[in-house]
This record gives sequence, structure tokens and C-alpha cells, in this order.
Amino acid sequence: MLPERFILSLTESVGAEVAGRFLDAVGEEASVSVRLNPFKTPATPDPLLEGAAAVPWSPFGRILDRRPSFTLQPLFHAGAYYVQDSSAMFAGHVARRLLEEIPSPEGRPVRVLDLCAAPGGKTTDLAASLRLRYGDSFQLVANEVMRARASVLSDNVAVWGDPNVVVTSVDPKAFASFEGYFDLILADVPCSGEGMFRKDAKAVEDWSPQTVELCSARQKRILADVWPALRAGGALVYSTCTFSRAENDGNLAWMTSTLDAEAVPAEDRFEGVLPTEYGSLLVPGLVPGEGQYVAAVRRISGPAASRKKPSELDRLRPLRSGVLKGEWKGHDFIPSADWALSLSCVRGEWPEAEVDRQTALRYLHRDTLVLPDAPKGFLLLTYSGLPLGFVKNLGTRCNNLLPQGRRILMDIDTGL
Repeated sequence: MLPERFILSLTESVGAEVAGRFLDAVGEEASVSVRLNPFKTPATPDPLLEGAAAVPWSPFGRILDRRPSFTLQPLFHAGAYYVQDSSAMFAGHVARRLLEEIPSPEGRPVRVLDLCAAPGGKTTDLAASLRLRYGDSFQLVANEVMRARASVLSDNVAVWGDPNVVVTSVDPKAFASFEGYFDLILADVPCSGEGMFRKDAKAVEDWSPQTVELCSARQKRILADVWPALRAGGALVYSTCTFSRAENDGNLAWMTSTLDAEAVPAEDRFEGVLPTEYGSLLVPGLVPGEGQYVAAVRRISGPAASRKKPSELDRLRPLRSGVLKGEWKGHDFIPSADWALSLSCVRGEWPEAEVDRQTALRYLHRDTLVLPDAPKGFLLLTYSGLPLGFVKNLGTRCNNLLPQGRRILMDIDTGL
């Protein structure tokens, strides 16, 4: 049962008809969607995508007709796609529209900050969009203040494979000293989590009017802390997974009245997406997915683009910056697991061994493999043409170089 105060608040925000559609949808099974990696296309069509429907606001978003065990999908571990709620992909759509207005600056890369980035859905969406528009001339900083969540973010960024993503774990106010550094900021701020009600019973238990009030205040603090880092003319995309007016349009009104900000009109309209005073609201029952609010503002004046060098981010002690190719141990150069998954990895620099699904899962389970027909030494294992990672083939067996932290823990025989 949903809190009565929530139902009243929702009805006040979206009207009785939309609130009714949402309440009906809460009892239904959540949809399942993925976003494809345009830089990692399998050699053969993925059966997972059979019968999938396109996400209207995401060129690479697909809504699946069934929920698989993603853990037992080798292409998931290869970074061929990211599992992301279709509503959450709307933030990437708004960011792409704003990037169309940002030409490649002379003498420096385009700089983007994903402020509250874990677990990585919006980060990987931004990385793909930036690479498609600017090639290698961009820098994306993905930040997550909670260190445990930042580790998950870093791992997901490694699997996605884009080397231009820097992962940090600092409080948003740490970016204030990078005055005018970023061309675009995405702030998917912590919220009261009303969009999680269908998936997470605890989100329902934790909800209260006081929680909404606390979240709204915290969101204002985060926005005020990071605002100096945005250059004049730069844009900030604001998103939440709540339907609360106080956390959504209320905070946009606060930004335009308190910060040096002007609202960016939401130009594109999609069936089922509700226009609000400042942005767009996606509500379950009207669209697939769990719900999202997205709006944008532009900084009117302030500092021009910062002349700080990208290397100055080093003082934030990034958890990830670039990709390690490998390291020497004795007489052997041990290739890095992250290098195998990176877009920087040059195909052909290591001998490769294409494996079937069973062998791929056994590698991901960190089992000992035997590849009698493959050359000895370090091998890059591939599945459907995409790199999975490295092994060292000794002839009678292979040393599995998959990091322990990425090992499949469940019984893989159930998926064979």
C-alpha cells in the first residue's frame, strides 16, 4: 500500500487521471530495457534483442520482451550494452540536444561532469553521445561521493570501455574551485525515490513529506555547490526519479531566481511524456519505465571557459583516469583486464581466441580453461567478436586473468 500522503501529493502534482494511471501501473511488472554500446557491436545478432522495441528518446535504447539473467549473458560482461531503465534514458536525450549547441572548442576537449553518477547508466550514455559527436576530443568526469558506489561506477565504466571517462569520489563542493571548467553538467540528484516504488519496497517505507522536504533542501545545496564549475553559456541538466513538485519544478524555479540561470525550454515532445513548467515528467502507466523528471538551465553570465588543464583533476585523486595497458612482472608484461575491454585496445596486438558461450561463461566464472588449439602465451578471449579479457595459455591449461571482483558467483550451469 502506498502512503495516503504520497497519493495526495502525486494527485496535486500531476492530476487525478495521471495519478490513477500510475497507481494502476505500480501493481504491474516493471519493464526491462538496455542501451546498446554503439562502439561494441557483436559479430552476430544478440538473441536477447529479438522482439525488442525501440526507446523513442534514445537511439540505442531497447525495451526487452522478457527479463533474462544478465549475469549469464557474455555480451553484458563485454560491455555491448548497459541495463538501464528506459525513463532514465531521457536525461541522455536532453543532454544530446544541448550538446548539439556546443561546437568543439579550439585547443581543448569538450568538458562534461556527471555529478551524481553511480551506478553508471547516465555516464555511459553520455560517453557514447560525446564520442559520437566529438570523436576523441572530450573529457567526461563521473563523480560519486559514496566510495562504495563509486567503486561500482568505476567498474561499470571499465566494462563500457571509454578511456576518456575520469571517475572521482568527492563532495560536489570540491568542483567549485574548477570555476568555469565544464561546458555541461548532468546532476541526477539524490531524491525521495518515488520512481523506485515499483522495484523497491523500502523506497515506499522510507517515503514521507519530511523526506521530500529534506531531499529538496539537499538538492539545492548540491546545485549551489557545483554551479561555479559551469562556464558562462554552459548548461546543466537536472534530473530526479521523483514526481514531487518540490524536488522538480520547485528546484528549477529556485535556480532561475537564485542562481545566474535561465530555463532551457523542453522542445521535443514524445507520446506519454508530460510537459511541466520547466521540464518533462515521465510517469509509469503513461510510458514504459519507472519514471523520471528532466529539465535544463543555462548559465547566463559568469566566468568564461576555464584555462585549467585536464591534468589538474589529479588533485581530486581520481579512482580511474585513462586505462592501464598492463604491467611488468619479472620478464612478462601482464596485460590489464581493463585494457581488453577498452576502446583503446588495438585488435591484433595480442593473439585472439574466439570462444563459444559455454567457454565464455566458464571464463567469467573464473574457471581454469583448456584451449588446446590456441597459441601459447597471453591470449585475448573474444565472444561474438568482442573482447572479454585475457588468459595465459600454458598449453595444458590457461591461467585466468579475470579480476576476482568481476567473477560470476552464481551457478553458470543453469544458463548453459
